[in-house]
Amino acid sequence: MRHVFCVLRSGVFFRSQIVTYASGWQLLTPLRKYSMPPVGNTFKKSKVVVVKSPKVISPSGKVDQPLLSEMVRRGLCKLTQESKAEDAFRHFVSPKDQVGLKVNCLAGKMASTHPEVALVCANLLKDSGVKAKDIIIWDRSASELQEVGFTLNSNGSDFRCLATDSKGIGYSYDLVNYMNIGSLLSRVIDEYTNVQINLPVLKDHGLSGITCSLKNLFGTIHNPNKYHDNGCDPFIADLNALPQIREKQKLVICDALRVQCNGGPSYHPQWAENFGGIIVSDDPVAVDFVGYQIIDKIRSKYKLPALEKAGRKPKHIFTSADEKHNLGKAKSEEIDLVELVV
Repeated sequence: MRHVFCVLRSGVFFRSQIVTYASGWQLLTPLRKYSMPPVGNTFKKSKVVVVKSPKVISPSGKVDQPLLSEMVRRGLCKLTQESKAEDAFRHFVSPKDQVGLKVNCLAGKMASTHPEVALVCANLLKDSGVKAKDIIIWDRSASELQEVGFTLNSNGSDFRCLATDSKGIGYSYDLVNYMNIGSLLSRVIDEYTNVQINLPVLKDHGLSGITCSLKNLFGTIHNPNKYHDNGCDPFIADLNALPQIREKQKLVICDALRVQCNGGPSYHPQWAENFGGIIVSDDPVAVDFVGYQIIDKIRSKYKLPALEKAGRKPKHIFTSADEKHNLGKAKSEEIDLVELVV
């Protein structure tokens, strides 16, 4: 497959495709138009819902999936003002969509997105009308997915679970150049899905300060190692502003069941706290801003300095909110924070 990107004076991206079908796969994205980032900020507050339960994750790390499902349902309903989670999901997806659930499995079983979070979301999507075969749980590496506890499934009528390095997937053929980004995109996000729901894990990161929804999208490109200078700033913001990502990402459901406040992104049990939470919003910047505050509160509990005092302020969050990128809100007064306990 070949893609050609054209930019018109009006600031609109058009993508033309010369199509070759991979065996066993149906190409899911026709000719698409991508809008350039809007100029300036709007004044509407972004709503972020934090749902917590002291019982959802045990000291040994076992997740109570029915309770987690109730937490996700409550969060979605509060975010959308719907009474049913299935109706809430329909604010972001339709039965005709092909939906990717982007998890983060880079750091192994104890510091990655819990499989239960993805399964709860996949089942709710199915209940909302999306066909199971049109739901793809994915990340960059099949071995990393398996290590965390996901079961790979690339075909059939059930949910798919696969990776960019799975047979027949890979990266797009055409380099995407945008702002400071020059990368190949995973074909999962570029071709096989038209909607993405971001399922990151909240934790400390030695270079970027934190990793959450914005940095999780580093797992969509072939060369994230290239973009870690200067605390990954402005590269995280630039990547998230890429039209193919910006236009498709509709919702964030962040796994904050276990939050590591120091030493990340790899797992260090002495800094890991069973926070017992999920964070739900359609604004990835606001999710990361709230996550940043949560990590700093946990660091205080552990007698650690705030990230800014430690020289690791997550600058990419604020760059993502600036006028150039305008990806969301990164100020407390611009965020409607709702906290629930189940």
